[in-house]
Amino acid sequence: MTPYKWFYSHLRKHARYIIIGLTIIPIASALAVINPKVSGSIVDLVMKQGNVSLLPKLILLLVATTLLRSGIRFVMIMSMEKASQGTLYSLRDSVYKRLLLQDFNFYNKNRTGDLMSRQTGDMDAIRHFIAHVIYATVESIFVFCFALIMMFTVNIKMAFMMILVLPFTALTTYFQVKNIKPAFIKSRLMFSRLNSFAQENISGNRVVKAFAKEDYEIEKFDKENDSFKEVQLEGAVIWAKYIPVFEFLSNVLTFLLMLPGAIMVINEQMTLGNMVTMSGYLWMLTTPLRTAGWLINDIQRFMTSLEKIFSTISHEPDIKKPSNAIVKKHLKGSVRFEHVTYNADDEDILNDVSFEIKPGQTVGIIGATGAGKSTLMNLLCRFYDASEGNVYVDDINVKEMDLYSLRQNIGMAMQDVFLFSDTIEGNIAYGRPDCSFEEVEWAAKVANADSFIKAMPEGYDTIVGERGMGLSGGQKQRISLARALLTDPAIIILDDTTSAVDMETETRIQEELTRLQDKKTVFIIAHRISSIKDADVILVLDNGRIVEKGTHEELIQKRGYYDTVFRHQYGEFDRLKNSSEFREYIKEQQKEALNYG
Repeated sequence: MTPYKWFYSHLRKHARYIIIGLTIIPIASALAVINPKVSGSIVDLVMKQGNVSLLPKLILLLVATTLLRSGIRFVMIMSMEKASQGTLYSLRDSVYKRLLLQDFNFYNKNRTGDLMSRQTGDMDAIRHFIAHVIYATVESIFVFCFALIMMFTVNIKMAFMMILVLPFTALTTYFQVKNIKPAFIKSRLMFSRLNSFAQENISGNRVVKAFAKEDYEIEKFDKENDSFKEVQLEGAVIWAKYIPVFEFLSNVLTFLLMLPGAIMVINEQMTLGNMVTMSGYLWMLTTPLRTAGWLINDIQRFMTSLEKIFSTISHEPDIKKPSNAIVKKHLKGSVRFEHVTYNADDEDILNDVSFEIKPGQTVGIIGATGAGKSTLMNLLCRFYDASEGNVYVDDINVKEMDLYSLRQNIGMAMQDVFLFSDTIEGNIAYGRPDCSFEEVEWAAKVANADSFIKAMPEGYDTIVGERGMGLSGGQKQRISLARALLTDPAIIILDDTTSAVDMETETRIQEELTRLQDKKTVFIIAHRISSIKDADVILVLDNGRIVEKGTHEELIQKRGYYDTVFRHQYGEFDRLKNSSEFREYIKEQQKEALNYG
């Protein structure tokens, strides 16, 4: 599908308004030729021949024609405006739905500011094209043609003189179209860059302030702003070269009327009334010529914007819903990776990973930054597809499962917590907006968030700022965990979810998770040994491979990577002979902490 076919598929839904507008345009244009004719008659019949009795009728005809044409143009403009707003609504809705269907790879390669510019500036260029440019272009063509035809009825010689200008007009139009399009493409690209830069810095304003880099960012913004200004000026230079040409050609028409026309009136080859009529038709010829440059600019802006939008939404996602997808409302929670390898941008992220987890087991995943811990869970949720091997949930290949039912059964508290500008209750209930308040409160209690939420002035009705601004990192993590738990998933993924909470809170959260009535399969990605030491299975990743697997006690005895991390984190406990002593020591420390609190 081409950009224009895609555009037409949305425009035709509002074809009735377009048809009404385009049908009325010839009528309004035809009415425009009456007034010059009447004005000429007033000069010849009333002023020269003295037929004063005709004056009231002719004036009434002028007023009636003007009012009728104004009314018709109002209907025409409103019809085109309705068509533009309806089409714009349909386009925005279609583009937004398409963006939601895109996978992680798409958003990894496209900046938020670029995508926002498609939904704002580019969309407005399309709306302007439908609402104004279409009818203005068609009306200019009809007015020009009707005026030229009427000139032949008044004076053939003068009409042929006017035609001499048309080839020059067509040639100017051709060169303007050819030269202005690249400038508009470059302009839209620079606008997207500027938009992206501003959006990124506004979102990261806390980092900018933390490092006192306001002046540095202002300097960078000025460079982007200057680049955009230069591109705009380049386009303006091209556009400015042709606008005076159109003005010159329209003035040539005026010259051709005034000088040869005056001579013909003096020589009585044409009446003064005919001169007045030709002057009126001249206005109908020169106005389209003067607006031609502006309209060509708007048309090119529309074409560029449409192509930019279509190039964005025409991208096919790598992750697609399979045909004859398997739908499972409730999963048991078993997970199996079979020789899974994942590559991204010619980089090996995971290499030949295999493991099997039974329903209800708790799995700890630990490893250095970049070892592939989060990628494992992204493959499980099918945010990406494995390059080699397969991932199974309940012995079903995730590539064969319905994406919605798969992800509905997985509750994920992500590493990068995102909260919407909504109430705390609304954020927790995001996955189940129809749930009761009691269920929201239950999820918050399990996530150890209920106490700090109720301590807020508005409680669960407290509105959090954009991306959760106003909350601490630990508070956001607990709300994110509550949101994941509320969907009652078969599999829970905690991707470094308790990294910003203290050990006491972390212990309480883990205790609450073990008390859940329906035993969940829980994956805990962490850097702290304390977060995963009680897991049924611990996977140790290094450079995309599972280098160790077992329980806490088993991995300590292996004296490998896990034991090294353990000793680095708990070096003061090296004197302890085994993990049972370590657990007793931890319990004593927790009791002391509780008593101190």
